[in-house]
Amino acid sequence: MKKQDMIFGIHAFEALLSTSPERIIELWLLQGRDDERLQPLVARAEAFGVTVQLASRKVLDDKAQSSQHQGIVARVKAAKVLNEADLDELLAITEVPFLLILDGVTDPHNLGACLRNADAAGVQGIIVPKDNSVGLTSTVSKVACGAAETVPLFQVTNLARTMRHLQDKGIWIIGTAGEADCELYQAELKGPLAIAMGAEDKGLRRLTRESCDTLVSIPMAGSVSSLNVSVATGVCLFEAVRQRLG
Repeated sequence: MKKQDMIFGIHAFEALLSTSPERIIELWLLQGRDDERLQPLVARAEAFGVTVQLASRKVLDDKAQSSQHQGIVARVKAAKVLNEADLDELLAITEVPFLLILDGVTDPHNLGACLRNADAAGVQGIIVPKDNSVGLTSTVSKVACGAAETVPLFQVTNLARTMRHLQDKGIWIIGTAGEADCELYQAELKGPLAIAMGAEDKGLRRLTRESCDTLVSIPMAGSVSSLNVSVATGVCLFEAVRQRLG
């Protein structure tokens, strides 16, 4: 298990500073960058006793393994990996669960975008399989713009078994599949709900698909056969939001 991580980007660092400042070990800032967005964050970090150092763009690029760091990179204690037991704790205190299941999403940019969608839609947790799925990386945190610190990500050993467990607790699971008979906008998305989305290229695996209570499709009018998983996730989540607000 990793003991330390790098996070980068203003939103990701600000979210971490607000939720878990005790995880921050060390902070690097781009030399010469002295603007209104960074200074309050630096002051708050220093108040927690965080060491702040100035560094060149090349050093920051190397530390972040990316040029998209916005002049701020931090070394942090790795977040706790959440599992089935943590999911049960969440369900015990959640009156009307609204969950997202991602089956085999391996692209960190897609997971980051899905986290951002989930945060905006009020999803209480995301469930992913431990294997053949990306976890919380620095790129995921950057793309998520802070949502990686607010939406719990549960990594489970057996996704189909976890889905049956959710169903035993009265949670209705809707999966997405292009060949489904029912369209998303005809489905009932109120009450305790989990929406299952498939991988970028293959969709839901057979066992995952068979573990859903029902399958729906997103109506497509153009020549493109499918949407990017993060876009499709946003479409499904916000249709559920629309219905749940009604």
